Amino acid sequence: MLLTPCGRRLLPLVLLCYRQCQAPAPKVLFLLAHKWTLKQSVKRIKRSVPQETLYRSVPFDMEAVEMTSFKRPHSEDDVANVDEIKRQKISEESKTGSKSEQSIDIVTEQPGKPLLEDKKDDIILNEEGEEEDNELEESDEEGDPESFADMMKHGLIELDVGITKFVSSHKGFSGILKERYSDFVVHEIGKDGCISHLDDFSVPVDDEDPSEEIFTVLSNEDKQHLEELQLFKNKETSVAIEVIEDTKEKRTIIHHAVKSLFPGLETKTEDRDGKKYIVAYHAAGKKALAKVRTATDPRKHSWPKSRGSYCHFVLYKENKDTMDAINVLSKFLRVKPNIFSYMGTKDKRAITVQEIAVLRITAQRLAHLNKCLMNFKLGNFSYKNHPLKLGELQGNHFTVVLRNITGTDDQVQQAMHSLREIGFINYYGMQRFGTTAVPTYQVGRAILQNNWNEVMDLILKPRPGAEKGYLVKCREEWAKTKDPAAALKKLPVKRCVEGQLLRGLSKYGLKNIVSAFGIIPRNNRLMYIHSYQSYIWNNMVSKRIEEYGLKAVSGDLVLKGGTAVHIEEADVDDYTIHDIVMPLPGFDVIYPKHKIGDAYKEMLAADNLDISNMRHKIRDYSLSGAYRKIIIRPQNVRWEVVAYDDPRIPLFNTDLDKLEGKPPPILATEGKFKALKMEFSLPPSTYATMAIREVLKMDTSIKKQTQLNTIWLR
Repeated sequence: MLLTPCGRRLLPLVLLCYRQCQAPAPKVLFLLAHKWTLKQSVKRIKRSVPQETLYRSVPFDMEAVEMTSFKRPHSEDDVANVDEIKRQKISEESKTGSKSEQSIDIVTEQPGKPLLEDKKDDIILNEEGEEEDNELEESDEEGDPESFADMMKHGLIELDVGITKFVSSHKGFSGILKERYSDFVVHEIGKDGCISHLDDFSVPVDDEDPSEEIFTVLSNEDKQHLEELQLFKNKETSVAIEVIEDTKEKRTIIHHAVKSLFPGLETKTEDRDGKKYIVAYHAAGKKALAKVRTATDPRKHSWPKSRGSYCHFVLYKENKDTMDAINVLSKFLRVKPNIFSYMGTKDKRAITVQEIAVLRITAQRLAHLNKCLMNFKLGNFSYKNHPLKLGELQGNHFTVVLRNITGTDDQVQQAMHSLREIGFINYYGMQRFGTTAVPTYQVGRAILQNNWNEVMDLILKPRPGAEKGYLVKCREEWAKTKDPAAALKKLPVKRCVEGQLLRGLSKYGLKNIVSAFGIIPRNNRLMYIHSYQSYIWNNMVSKRIEEYGLKAVSGDLVLKGGTAVHIEEADVDDYTIHDIVMPLPGFDVIYPKHKIGDAYKEMLAADNLDISNMRHKIRDYSLSGAYRKIIIRPQNVRWEVVAYDDPRIPLFNTDLDKLEGKPPPILATEGKFKALKMEFSLPPSTYATMAIREVLKMDTSIKKQTQLNTIWLR
């Protein structure tokens, strides 16, 4: 009976009855409930229901700036039961020293011996493509937790990319990061040092705005039809308004009234049966006749001279990548994405708040999007004369909740004090290196070696592990035929890296891979070699800390006025580990004058690269190099341990909660679970993942976290 659809739907109720009676439920019930609710979660995703489910599976992309989820999907009906299983399992393992604890021991220090183990905001490359809104293949998600863990066993772990050391001596403990995406909130720190907040929905008014009188030219019936059109109730249709007094002035007033009162709609004049009509249609409609505006040709209507050309606003987004958000906004506004500018990309699986600027789009029109879009809010509007530039930000402020922590209060205090006083190793995080069995740094190495056949092979060849179904079919076709056109037909999404490379190969042929590869956007191409630089840097920093510990030594590098200089023996006492920088390899950097300088040469030589000749035949791929601090000490560090009973409730209010007047969450004094809520600020190109790693002493790779969570769900 339990295998029927009706029986499966009753599973949560059956489990609840067992719980109310305080009787142990058969294990098979939990397994059946998990599998059934997993299927329902996939179906909800496919229907695009905006629901923040708990224990989501690891997404197939890592474009997020910081971290991804480590949990499998569950419906809210059985969350409590699954949490009970995990809590009991953790409790048992803490007493018996089970596999879960052994997984943690891989990255923690041996008892009695303390563990010492970018230059700009880059978009983290995702070989699966830029279209993150595509539905997940059902076959990719259904099945038991072990099947996903089996797929992820081919992925990278921290050891693979040189992340091996810690700087603190406290004992690590377990915690769940991003059990809900609202547990990870990022606020941008602007170039003025102020943290961006969404706290004002009001629209600035100036003398150039239209008067209310012009809106009287529209009847109530016209307004109702236009409102329905504007709210996408039928975006393929149009609304025709007859011009009774046919004069150019009257038509102009109606055009102006429609566009001002209903932002997002476009208008045109048509002759129908000898009468003049103003036809309104949605600018984002598939069959819209509006011209797509660009940065050099923004809009037909005049822009007030007294008003700044750029509308700056704060974008609050949930579970969306920055570029995805820009693409959605540009679609609704019927403009090109390149008229938007920003200072840095933000995480997808998080709530993020950042400043955006857009060329010659009114605040009224932007504010209207708050009615149309889900998981976005726009506010704090102002007009300025300048756009925003990548890298202008001073950093990001993070508010992070680690749920269901197992550490004692003393362990938490030691970990957080160490983070505040010492900091963490400034490693490049796992998302820098991709999520599949072919790391991005391997492609970067092949580019630097000028081995273009290997570049093509690494990007297109079949690979084990978790990938979207259409990519698997595309790779299989390529391996079988080596026909770029045939492989391209297997891709519904042509904007991914694989699709762009195949399109280039179709155009230029297999003997001109360099030109074919050049079709991929420059930032994405450079991300491969930046990944290789990051791989070298991680390994060298681990070796530096292993050799010399947490003190400055003669031969280390420090920055003076932006220029790197070596520390002389007589000056060693003038510096600490927080002053030391290490180079990313390139033709315009110097290297330490001790063992680590030689280690750089040896590692590059093993990859058939000459450290003294980092210029490439193709100028784009010549590495100038840069310097990066070894240790980062977060600023504005605060934390508290909170208790809670219901894993579905938020543990703090977001900017939107405050704007909507929601009261702060009421937390239990003596809850069943403990969570660590922490806040800290980091400079640009620094990974919050690595700060959290230092606190928990856990491997942050998807592979390790998936293995750990599979154990919890058994």
